[in-house]
Amino acid sequence: MSIVHDFKVKNAKGDDVSLSNYKGKVVLIVNVASECGFTPQYEGLQKLHEQFSGRGFEVLGFPCNQFGGQEPGTNDEIQGFCTGRFGVRFPVFAKIDVNGGHADPLYAHLKHEAPGILGTEGIKWNFTKFLVGKDGQVIKRYAPNDKPEAIVKDIETAISSS
Repeated sequence: MSIVHDFKVKNAKGDDVSLSNYKGKVVLIVNVASECGFTPQYEGLQKLHEQFSGRGFEVLGFPCNQFGGQEPGTNDEIQGFCTGRFGVRFPVFAKIDVNGGHADPLYAHLKHEAPGILGTEGIKWNFTKFLVGKDGQVIKRYAPNDKPEAIVKDIETAISSS
């Protein structure tokens, strides 16, 4: 059985990053977009990063253009937007697909491990979130309209668990 730590992803420069680098940390994985109604959640995600990064927590952003074309920029443009507009200091990786035949293998795994409403696996929109435990197991999936601050208790519980 796979865990999140078994996957490799591309950073914004196109280099491979092993998610095994996050072993022992609680991770919140989010498909993000720059031109979405939920884009202001970057602010809340950055606050979570600031609040918990010293306690073994990371936010990982994965830009995706599959929902209404709301992430049209290049990886460099996306990085500039995130840091310039929202002061994002958590990792924002290379743009990926989260659904369909070209879905990133990480997202295929996340969707399988934590299906959405009525057991559907597809990601419905930008800013769907997955909380992953220190052991690389998916703990919970959150809908796009679940604000980052609503996840605080679940993050605290995951950080506190052994």
